Amino acid sequence: MPEEKLIGKVTHIYGKIGVAIIKLSAPLSVGQSVRFRGAHDDFNQTISDMQYDHQAISQGAAGQEVGVKVEAKVHEGDQVFLVE
Repeated sequence: MPEEKLIGKVTHIYGKIGVAIIKLSAPLSVGQSVRFRGAHDDFNQTISDMQYDHQAISQGAAGQEVGVKVEAKVHEGDQVFLVE
């Protein structure tokens, strides 16, 4: 079973464009696999695109709020885990 580490939570959703804003508590990089888990959601995906302040970035740092494209519906408050 893959190991999971809590790295943030969803703070806002832009549903029409499929983007979630994640408040990071640990670093996250493009290409890493994450799991979104909440009362209504539970799925894994690989981070393919990430933005900070409307600029594309390859890594987000703890404390930043980053935007990521999501492959399925998520909700505010969902937890985000790094899958290792």
